[in-house]
Amino acid sequence: MAAKIAMVTGAGTGVGKAAALALVKDGWNVVLTGRRIEPLEEVAAMAEKGRMLAVPTDVTDDASIENAFKKTIETYGRLDLLFNNAGRGAPAIPIEDLPAETFREVVATNLTAIFICTQHAFRIMKDQSPRGGRIINNGSISAHAPRPFSIAYTSTKHAVTGLTKSTSLDGRAYDIACGQIDIGNADTAMGGRMKAGVPQADGSVRAEAVMDPDLVGKAVAQMAALPLEANVQFMTIMATKMPFVGRG
Repeated sequence: MAAKIAMVTGAGTGVGKAAALALVKDGWNVVLTGRRIEPLEEVAAMAEKGRMLAVPTDVTDDASIENAFKKTIETYGRLDLLFNNAGRGAPAIPIEDLPAETFREVVATNLTAIFICTQHAFRIMKDQSPRGGRIINNGSISAHAPRPFSIAYTSTKHAVTGLTKSTSLDGRAYDIACGQIDIGNADTAMGGRMKAGVPQADGSVRAEAVMDPDLVGKAVAQMAALPLEANVQFMTIMATKMPFVGRG
């Protein structure tokens, strides 16, 4: 049986890199997208030649996204999985001090880009044979509860949950499954800062537990391995001792 084809956005580092490597280990061919070609090529070099395709992509540029999906079909002929992983945050400052333009930039990366990528995936998955595929969106613990001074990131991650639900519903007719993985404190460039101490809801600053991003990659691969008749709608994977469950 031919390898299934996956696309991972934000695949050069962190969770995206971990997910791409876990998928390759499970037999997938993976299209790596991200803004910088160098880290994408470094990830691609970790797999057998031909198993990964590095396509530099700016997810805030519609034409750049279109090119990534075009390259995917030209190279592999189909798409079985899209992992919408690329995301960004904003400075941790009071609401009234956050520039509106910064808020818009976070929305463009964390929400609008997922919508545009999902549109392209739908068009491909509806028309290919065998029909269908799977879309996994990177939500966050912030899709459930905010951190202090995180209005842009938290708003977009809550919105991703709505996008996931709508995609899941609208995909049923075409054998397209959609789920969401909500991650808490993976030890990446973005999440690793938790070890140094971050503001808490009570005004204190405390260090938080983190986990190996490879564990998140394995969780994404688990979701991807299901037949299309089954779907993990929402999965929360988190550092066991991070301050999420409970009060405070």
